[in-house]
Amino acid sequence: MRQYELTVIFPLEEDQHKAGREQLLTDLGNNGAVIEKTDEVGDRDLAYEIKKRRRGKYVLFTIKAEPDKIANMDRIFKLNANLLKYLFVKLEE
Repeated sequence: MRQYELTVIFPLEEDQHKAGREQLLTDLGNNGAVIEKTDEVGDRDLAYEIKKRRRGKYVLFTIKAEPDKIANMDRIFKLNANLLKYLFVKLEE
């Protein structure tokens, strides 16, 4: 398993944030990812408008996952309407 940093931007609306986070955690678990650390970065202005929104709630996850599962999670996350943006970054060991 490799270590990754997953940055996610959720909508500010509480119901969308909660639904998006629950779906994200379910998808991570279903793909065998282990969450090591979660950092709530908070509400921030976006650099550009995403889905007609100017602000988002940032959350940073440190996870361990198999490299082949990252591509699968990428496809699944694209279908989650409650995520504005996300980014996987492989951490050097």
